[in-house]
Amino acid sequence: MTEISSHIETEKRNLLDKLQYIKGVGPKRAEAFINEGIRNTFDLLTYFPRAYIDRTGASSIRHALLTLKKLENIESENSIADFVLTPEVTIIGRIISISEHNFAGRKKLLKIILNDGSGTSANILFWNRINIFKSIYKEGMVLSVSGKPQQDKYNSITYSHPEIDILDEEDEQVYKAGGILPKYRISEKMAAAHINLKVMRMIIKNLIASDLKFINETLPNHIIEISKLQDIKSAISNLHFPTDNDALNYARYRIKFEEIFYFLMKVELSRKSVKVRENGVLIDPKSSLARQLYDTLPFELTADQKKFLWDAAADMKSGCPMNRLLQGDVGSGKTIVSLLLILMVVDSGYQCAFMAPTEILAEQHFKSISKYLEPYNIKIVQLVGGQKNRIRNQILQDIVDGSARIVVGTHALFQSNIEYNNLALVVIDEQHRFGVEQRGNLIKLSKKSHEGKPVTPHVLVMSATPIPRTLTMTAYGDLDVSIIKTMPKNRKPIITKVAFDSNREQINSFLRNEVNSGRQAYIVYPLVEKSEKLELKAATEHYEYLKTEVFPDLKCGLLHGQMFWYEKEEAMNSFLNKEYDILIATTVIEVGIDIPNASIMIIEDAERFGLSQLHQLRGRVGRGTDQSYCFLMTKDKFKYNMKHGNSETEERTAAIIRLKTMEETSDGFKIAEVDLRLRGPGDILGTRQSGMPEFKYIDLINDAEVISHAKNTVIDTIEKDANLKLPQNSIIRSQLINRFGSENSFLSIA
Repeated sequence: MTEISSHIETEKRNLLDKLQYIKGVGPKRAEAFINEGIRNTFDLLTYFPRAYIDRTGASSIRHALLTLKKLENIESENSIADFVLTPEVTIIGRIISISEHNFAGRKKLLKIILNDGSGTSANILFWNRINIFKSIYKEGMVLSVSGKPQQDKYNSITYSHPEIDILDEEDEQVYKAGGILPKYRISEKMAAAHINLKVMRMIIKNLIASDLKFINETLPNHIIEISKLQDIKSAISNLHFPTDNDALNYARYRIKFEEIFYFLMKVELSRKSVKVRENGVLIDPKSSLARQLYDTLPFELTADQKKFLWDAAADMKSGCPMNRLLQGDVGSGKTIVSLLLILMVVDSGYQCAFMAPTEILAEQHFKSISKYLEPYNIKIVQLVGGQKNRIRNQILQDIVDGSARIVVGTHALFQSNIEYNNLALVVIDEQHRFGVEQRGNLIKLSKKSHEGKPVTPHVLVMSATPIPRTLTMTAYGDLDVSIIKTMPKNRKPIITKVAFDSNREQINSFLRNEVNSGRQAYIVYPLVEKSEKLELKAATEHYEYLKTEVFPDLKCGLLHGQMFWYEKEEAMNSFLNKEYDILIATTVIEVGIDIPNASIMIIEDAERFGLSQLHQLRGRVGRGTDQSYCFLMTKDKFKYNMKHGNSETEERTAAIIRLKTMEETSDGFKIAEVDLRLRGPGDILGTRQSGMPEFKYIDLINDAEVISHAKNTVIDTIEKDANLKLPQNSIIRSQLINRFGSENSFLSIA
């Protein structure tokens, strides 16, 4: 332990020695930099500004106010394809007054009024740490203020605890002359070492003058020329001190391109490496079983479904392991095409595993597959948690001796005590709910099942949550992608309407008429039991009320996630067998229940659900030939918001956008794009689950053009030089090793 501590101290002293002699740094500032992960001159040179102060980027206060007024009417100003949440606005103005005000008894607020000569003032409000802010800001100071302002009732714009930079006389002159001032992130430890924006600019300026010449290029010349990119030295210089916005944007493009280029290069090389290094199980696509099922289907497959089957069959007979992502909206027919692939594998003498994220969905798939394959004498078993030991032991025996040809289940499928018998195909449904590690565990068990033969299983992952193109290229770049866009014939679009509490009697009457016409309905609540913290309707509480007070003449059932698995199964089967007219449920029905006769869904407190979840829930109806309806119930206070876009908070604005999006489109990919912009990629993918890195520069929401450009460049480079052996690509090879470690992990030939 003492040796480790000594080593760390020695390393820290070495870093201090290197950093403290940079002009303008010194020992204390060097230590502050080290604490922020800035360990050398390269780290400092690439500590790029987080924002800039410039005349084109800063709004006049009057213009900022007009922008806010435009945003008031979401309906007229924004469509689902181009919505705008309250943007971050930067203004620059001089302090004309500072005053304290009392509110709520003894509490105080500090109010600073700015003026920029545009005819409108701006208020900055501080609700806490008032004495600190009083000591910092003085009348006459020029401030750069960034944040998300609100329009107040006095026709002014107001910021609460915004981000503020004080401009001194020199900065003010640069700004007035049209210059661009870089703004760096200054941590508390950096500030304690007397590093402010002015000091940071001075240090970086000195470093560019002294050390930029030693920076080596990180992209090959032929890619820089073909892609018309800035060289690395110019990009670094322009990111810190751009001469104008064109130079800044050019530099930003370069640095973003480089970051995503190397990530996609690593992913693509890893994918190619798997195909070169690993043997896939050879599957003959000319399967009599698959042909029999295909010929007896009561419907014709769409062109998208047929293309997927063609591509997947080509993968499985190639001798290389298939790794394919199948995207398709709810009800597009992913399960049937995956079943045809399963039959090809079974016909070739191998075992298949079908993994679902929940027991209800696993049960649904088990029953669906069993029904389709009833004439074929193929043993199908289901492996889920909660099974009795006697039943489970028999299932495990059937799996290990190979009599079970298809194994359907949940996470239980990759537990270490399971032994498969020549497992050749792994199908994972709703794959975004599984982590990379879980998928890898199932693949390991499959490899082990081939008695020492060096073969890798085929993997098909399916998603009913459409994934925006930028995420497909990055998060799923290691997979070949198939998309089913065409919906089966005779499917009518689901009519979706936002409804309010004041419309409830009409909605209930409509539901009763539909049920009396022979159809069934879902009513979905966000909680199982009433919460004191959230004023959301709860399934159990409202089940009793609906059953006894609202629909006493109809048969109501209850389904929620806290039931035992057999209780869920009983409720689901009762609804399927039409023993219930209405199923009152939580989001446990989000995936898995396929009830063709259900034509109405009412989602309570719909504003509290995410877009993806709303889309998945809506997909539970519209699975038959009858016209289906989805009502998104929300509070009356949203009625005015929906009509005029008058929102009190950012979250309410986002909620309105979600409801309007659902009302206006059923296209899952459009919905996914809006969801990505609302929530960001981290929340959608679950970065830790998906194995995605935290990108430093690239924006997965707005940088589709850069990502696409980089992806095409990667593919073109690998097509010409599969193992990066050409001298012109030596930079790429060395950069990959520097960034990601040993080349053995991503190059097929070391």
